[in-house]
Parts: sequence; C-alpha cells; structure tokens
Amino acid sequence: MGEKVISVFIFFTLLALCSSGSEKRNHTACKQMVLFFHDIIYDGTNGGNATSAIVAAPEGGNLTKLGGQFHFGNIVVFDDPITLDNNLRSKPVGRAQGFYIYDTYNTYTSWLGFTFVLNSTHHKGTITFAGADPILQNTRDISVIGGTGDFFMHRGIATIMTDAFEGQIYFRLRLEINFYECW
Repeated sequence: MGEKVISVFIFFTLLALCSSGSEKRNHTACKQMVLFFHDIIYDGTNGGNATSAIVAAPEGGNLTKLGGQFHFGNIVVFDDPITLDNNLRSKPVGRAQGFYIYDTYNTYTSWLGFTFVLNSTHHKGTITFAGADPILQNTRDISVIGGTGDFFMHRGIATIMTDAFEGQIYFRLRLEINFYECW
C-alpha cells in the first residue's frame, strides 16, 4: 500500500513539473518592438551634446569622469533619445529617462531603472523597466514592469544588447521588447 502511495505521489509530482514547464515554454508575446537609445555622458566638455550626467560618485570621485575600477558607486541620470534604428541622428520617437547605478565592485554591472516616454506617430505612452544589467554579457534581460497609453498595464521582458560604444562617453543600447501581458 505504501509503495502505491509513493508511486502515485511521484507520478503527480512529475506530471505537475512537466505541465508547469510546458506552460512557460508556450508563452507567446502579445506585442513586440525593437528600439534603440543613445547615451552621451557629460565629460566636462560636451555640455551641448550630453544626455546623461554622473550625479553621485564615491568619496573623492569626479562628476565628469566615471570612477575607477568597474565604476563602482557611480550613479548616472539620463534623458536619452530613443530611435527606431541605430542612427543617433534619426528622428527620435521618444526619450529614455531614468538612472543606472554601478553596483558591483569586481565587474562591470549596473542596476537600471528607467522609462521610455514615447510620443510619435507610431506609439504614445510609457514603458517602465527595472533590473540588473550585467554589462559584459552579449545579451541580458530586464523586466518590463508596466506602462501607460498604448502600453497600459503591459508587462514582459526586454533583451538588451550593447549595439555600440565609444570609450566611456557614448553607448547605444538595442532593446528587443516582448510584452507577455497586454491590456
């Protein structure tokens, strides 16, 4: 009798594990989009072009140059143009507004919190993102935690790729956004 109970328990446990795994694999995005944002950090000489600035640095830090090893402790606020392609000179479809914090002292990683504010013929509304960004990985995922307007209550995942960078002054990120909850 005890062996039958154990066998039934194992059977249903395996069935539940297989079912929950297959549900996750079968999710399809209800909306997808690809956008680029361009970050030009203020370096003390580019005030007319800069779209971001270091607002906090470790003790003795310089607010016009990212800190020493792995930029640990720097906090950067940004208001970057968003484009439909990877050309900085393309007409912006909105702004990426938020911050990133270099939060690891032994590798390049940051924590991101930002919103895409879109106001174009293509999209109107906001998309809000938050999460860790292990910068050295080719692709990394960040959570889409909500939105307004065309993206009201949307949630999902954005896959981030560093599309280009020029030293510590300019970088461009490509975001492949997949919404799994659309209202």
